[in-house]
Parts: sequence; C-alpha cells; structure tokens
Amino acid sequence: MVYPLEPKREIRQSYRNLHVNKNISNYTVSIQYDRRLFQEDILASKVHSKMLAKQGIIPKRDSEIICDGLDVISNEIQNGTFPWKSALEDIHMNIEARLKDNIGPLAGKLHTARSRNDQVATDMRMFCKKSCIQSLELLTSLQHRILDRAEEHRDLIMSGYTHLQRAQPVLFSHHMLAYFQMLERDKLRFRGCYDTSDVLPLGSGALGGVPYPIDRSFVASNLGFKKISANSMDAVSDRDYLVEYQLAASICMMHLSRLAEELILWSSQEFGYITLDASHTTGSSIMPQKRNPDYAEIARGKTGRVYGNLMSILTTLKGLPLTYNRDMQEDKEGHFDSVDTLNQTLSVFCAMIENMTINADKITRAAETGQMLATDVADYLVSKGIPFREAHTIVNKLCDYARDNKKEVHSLSLKEYKKFSQTFDTDVLLINLKSSVESRDVAGGTAPNRVSKAIKEARQQLEVADE
Repeated sequence: MVYPLEPKREIRQSYRNLHVNKNISNYTVSIQYDRRLFQEDILASKVHSKMLAKQGIIPKRDSEIICDGLDVISNEIQNGTFPWKSALEDIHMNIEARLKDNIGPLAGKLHTARSRNDQVATDMRMFCKKSCIQSLELLTSLQHRILDRAEEHRDLIMSGYTHLQRAQPVLFSHHMLAYFQMLERDKLRFRGCYDTSDVLPLGSGALGGVPYPIDRSFVASNLGFKKISANSMDAVSDRDYLVEYQLAASICMMHLSRLAEELILWSSQEFGYITLDASHTTGSSIMPQKRNPDYAEIARGKTGRVYGNLMSILTTLKGLPLTYNRDMQEDKEGHFDSVDTLNQTLSVFCAMIENMTINADKITRAAETGQMLATDVADYLVSKGIPFREAHTIVNKLCDYARDNKKEVHSLSLKEYKKFSQTFDTDVLLINLKSSVESRDVAGGTAPNRVSKAIKEARQQLEVADE
C-alpha cells in the first residue's frame, strides 16, 4: 500500500527534487569553456560547407548562404552579442542553432557528412596547432632575452654549484646558456606536438566514415592540415596530441620552475647576485622592507598545476574503449588551462629576465671564496705526473688546512703548498679564476672562446626561428 506524503514532507521532497535537478541540469554542459573554439569551429564549418558544394552534395548557393551566416555569427561572438544558450550544451550546437535562427532550415544541411565526433576532434587539433605556434614564439622570445643577458655579461665569472654549494668557477654567460638549451629542447617537443596534431580527422563521421563522396584532401588543404587520418575509429578517439602538448608544457614549466628557483635564491640577501625589477616583486602586509619575488614563486607554484592537467588527461583516456566517449569532453579545460598558464608564464619570464639587474661585483666576490680553485689545484698536480686520485687526496687535505686557517686555497703561500706535496712549484700561484675557466677549453665547456662560439651559434639558431 502506498501512503501519501504529509503536506510538509511533500513540500520538502518537492524542494529537494527541484534542488537536485537544478544542480545536475548543467552537468553535461561545456559551453562555458568550449566556446573558446568558436574560430576553429566556424572556419572548419565553412570549409566543410564549401566542400559539400564542390562535391555536389549541396547546392553552391546553399553553401554561400551558410558561409555568410557563419560570418555573421563570428562577428556576433567577437562583439559580444551572441546569445549563448546552456541548454544547447556546447559550441557546436550553439552555432548551428544560431545559424538556423539566421538563415532558417537551410542551416540543417551544414551537418551533412559530419558528426560532432569528427567535428570536435578537428576543432581541437586546429586549436592545438595554434597553441604550439604561440608557445614556440614565446619560447623564442625568452631565448632572446636570455641570450641578451649572456652577451651583456659574457666574461663575468661566477660560482658554479653542485648540491647548492660552490663548486667550480664558470662564466655567468655559460650558466644562462644552459637555460637556452633547455628551452631549445622544449621547442623540439612543441614542434613534434604540432606535427602530431597536423592530421585532419574531419570526414571520419561518428566512427566509420560517411556515405557521401566527400573530398577530404580539399578540406585538409583549406584548413592547413598536412595529413589526413588513416583510420576513422582512431581519428575520432585520438587525443594523443593533447597528451603531447601537456607533456611538453609540463617539461617546459619544470625548466621555468628551475630558473624561478635560481632567481629566487639569487635575489635573496644571502646571495645578492641579482635585483629583480620592482614590477616583479611585491611587498609585505606587515614588514615594510620586504620585496618578495612573488612572480617567480607563483611560476614555481603553477608548475604543479600543469603537471595536474597532464595526469588528468592521461587518467581520462586510460580506460576508454573505442571509439568516442563523453569522457573526452574533459580534455578541454585542462588543455586550455595549460596553454594559458604556460604562455603567461613565458611572458612573465621574458620581462623578468630582461629587466632584472645583475650585480656583477657581488657575483665576482662570491666566486673568490669557497675554495673554488681546489679542482684546478688537483689538475695542476696531475699535469706534474701525479695520478688524479692521489692528487685529489692531497688537495682535500690542503682544503682542510685552508679552512682551518680561514684562508682560501688560492691565497696560500708556496711554503704552505709544499707542506702537502713537494711537487708544487711557483707556477701553482698563477692559478686564478680566469685561468680556471680558460682551462676548460672543450666543446660545451665554460672557456670564454667556447662560450663566445656558443653565443654565436645560438644567435644563428634564433635567426632561423625568427624567419
């Protein structure tokens, strides 16, 4: 027997149902973020329409009306007058519905020989290609800034570090060029991602192709795709290119985070190697003297955000059977976020590197302490015929003596040197910071002539990238 609800209970139940329905009604809606694809969606739709006319699938005049209607919609979106409707869920249906409002039932012909499955895959590939180009341009801009600072202080000697302890003298320019090389590898990954994205899926239909005499080569050519997908089932379910972008972005953010960490350390009073421009620091709410490196710290923090987007897309895809599944709707927000985060971070670093002050005197003074020439003294003994391991032991004891006596190795007298080995002669006193970096005259080394060559080669690389 079914008992009627009490009046108050009935009202509460009705309210709960209304509340739940309101909460879940937008659960499948993606228009709040995939509207960002409007340029790609409209361009692909126009080319698709022209192809349908070219192939005699729809009349040419119908295609012209459709394309004109899409141009009107593009203008509406750009000037902020487009009537977005959440009930239509996504960018594709919003545009198609608006096209019908504007040109009538003729709009229904646009979706001939096309599914939302291959439509969205096409849009996302176009967007990913564009994202790669934007990231590549910003990477090149940052490389220019890094190279400028390296050239500006080409011969400045600084402490090279291992374990965050002073290790050996290196040129500041050599240190900066290390980041140039990291970014160059990042560019290789984004170029690879561009190539992976450069495959047209449109024409694959929902999953098995379409029963119309379409011309996929025409569409690929007019949309700027180099290749056409070879398997329709793979084409509508492939999101590898997004994973590749997320991976490239994650590695790039890791490189930027490492640079951020060094800028944070170098700008501290403990180091004092650089002074960040006031536009890239903030004060404290309680301590008036503070100039915090917030931009570098936020960049370091945002790295984890991009890592999260990579793990998200990998996790979303890992259990999906062929072909398209609605889970793939979740590929967009993370991608958009990583694109924005990476590109904004690259822009910040361009300005931060360009405008920071390099405190050359402080860098030089730091390089003169910390027993920085110990390895050079060991190499000196090797040049006199002593095996390196034996030389290492001798200089290790020599460094202990220097520390105990609050001296630097390079400030010891010949008499003090000879306490540890009679092999030492007057020429050991000629070892200094300059001779140290000059001695590392190997390909990829920090010798001034090698670094000058590296800077020249880097400039040539950028000239090619700028073409």
